[in-house]
Amino acid sequence: MYHISDVKKYLKCPLMFYNHVHNDAELFRPYVRLDEKLTELAREKLQVTEYFLGQKNDDKELALEALKKYDWLIKARFEYENLRIKVPFLHRTDFGYDIYFVYCGNYPKDDDILFYALTIWVLKNNHVYINNCYIMHFDANYVRKNELDPHALFIISDCFYNDSNKKQKNIKDTIYAKMRNYTMILKEMEEVEKGDKPKAVRTNKCTKRNKCLYYDECFDEESQIEDNSILTLVTSQYKYQMYESGIRYLKDANIDMIEGTRQQYAQIQADINGGVFVDKHALKGWLKNIRYPIAFLDFEWDTYAIPPYYGMKPYDVLCFEYSIHILNEDGSIDHHEYVGTKDCRQKLIENMINDIGKHGSIIAYNANGAEKIRLQEMIAQFPQYANELWHIYYRMEDLQQPFMLGMVYNTKMRGTYSLKTLMSILDEKAYKSLDIHQGMEAVFNWRQIDNEEDINSEEIMLHLKQYCAMDTFAMIEVFTKLQELAKDFI
Repeated sequence: MYHISDVKKYLKCPLMFYNHVHNDAELFRPYVRLDEKLTELAREKLQVTEYFLGQKNDDKELALEALKKYDWLIKARFEYENLRIKVPFLHRTDFGYDIYFVYCGNYPKDDDILFYALTIWVLKNNHVYINNCYIMHFDANYVRKNELDPHALFIISDCFYNDSNKKQKNIKDTIYAKMRNYTMILKEMEEVEKGDKPKAVRTNKCTKRNKCLYYDECFDEESQIEDNSILTLVTSQYKYQMYESGIRYLKDANIDMIEGTRQQYAQIQADINGGVFVDKHALKGWLKNIRYPIAFLDFEWDTYAIPPYYGMKPYDVLCFEYSIHILNEDGSIDHHEYVGTKDCRQKLIENMINDIGKHGSIIAYNANGAEKIRLQEMIAQFPQYANELWHIYYRMEDLQQPFMLGMVYNTKMRGTYSLKTLMSILDEKAYKSLDIHQGMEAVFNWRQIDNEEDINSEEIMLHLKQYCAMDTFAMIEVFTKLQELAKDFI
């Protein structure tokens, strides 16, 4: 029996589908936190009181029988051609059935049209005539008060939204225009599942948005490439063509097959120079804006689909931890940290304002894409601290900039410039010695404390503090190295 997620995997990559079917499923830990029962909130919005409620592993006949007895079906399971679907809400009307999809987001677009089309296709082949199609989604402007209001949280739409978040295409018309007969695809899936393992074929789908879970397994030879391989060239759509034509190293890149970004220039020059490139003048220009004492700041946060606390909107984040290392001009270092649980937003802000000081520069890694945004969100939710938070905001510099703008490149970076990559060059064992090794792992550990699970809270708190502190300590190490490069590099 297949599900819609299986079809999506197959159409993206038959090998991905094969691996998924034949390997043990990994524990799914969602990036976005969804503590509330979404279906129950949607039911309240629709004011449904009498209904059939489907369950996991229901026999396919149950939903067909329920059609005869109930006006509303919730999470009913239907099957056709070995494809099993779960329908969020199905409502009998005088003209057939209205279907209500539930979208856990703000602006549903037609980029997931396959999900909707497969659902309608199975229903159609079970002789369920669909009159209207709706999508229930969050109102991006909803601000939670003391209690969560499902009626204000959701919007019921009969249109998909465009890239400007404006209603554009009718949902039913779009689905039926894109719908096809999926019988042959399902038969192909059965053949692939029962046959030999497909050959790995690299396409842009392998790394689009996020690198495929099986990428390193499919192309394990890439883990063996040299640091200055042409395959490390960033934002390059032609690097594999160059590699297949016999070009192996950055220094030999075909000038007519590169996009010419500053990062690419830095990579090529680093290889020509023996491994390191520094635009000394540009780097000195960036460094001259930094003032002591320098506070290195890092937040850890969780993202909530449904706002859990007063003043929050759908998909707002809640910062639960920070680390601040302060580098003084005499070389001495001070450290401050905070970890909270539940609604710790205000206490975190107050402690941070007190710990970070009123003078000197503030540095974060990817400040423009993270810490500055977090500060703006804090200002919106707690305007009483606006002056102090704006003061922090305008003192902030982004430590990622010298690497993003091609001021510095070391071939050991292998085309990436994450803080962990840079720190691994300076101190290979730094992050490896920790019990928590990356940001989402910190979030998953914090959720256990926040949900008051039966675990060793004190031990997890310690690990969280060690991880966040390593991030700000790593920034000091990287910053100090940049100072040395600006001073000594010729």
